[in-house]
Amino acid sequence: MAFRETLSEYIKQVANELPVDAVGMWQVVPGGRHGFGFEGEALTNFVRRCVAELLSRGAVPVVGGGLDGEHEWIVQRQYGSKPEDIVENVVREWLANGAKDEDPGGLWFALREYAWTPPS
Repeated sequence: MAFRETLSEYIKQVANELPVDAVGMWQVVPGGRHGFGFEGEALTNFVRRCVAELLSRGAVPVVGGGLDGEHEWIVQRQYGSKPEDIVENVVREWLANGAKDEDPGGLWFALREYAWTPPS
């Protein structure tokens, strides 16, 4: 699969999904790997740019909530509070896990208003 958009257009399209639904790493990574044919440093830079764009639109790192449906998305504070720290920590974790295509049970990004932040 190859995308018809430019790289910058595609990254914006990924973030445009936020008002409708959260965006998962399981969507981001294959977009670069299979849509643009990126591997290695090019794929890492793509992931970094996508995460930065998601954060610039007000998204926060989240995981899916409990089965009771009370909290659909739960904010993950371990990545930091500043966007640059979040980007680097997310990318570092993804690389440490083998830079593989993620599964839907992993890390997502949701707009803050759709996410529950646990008490400190």
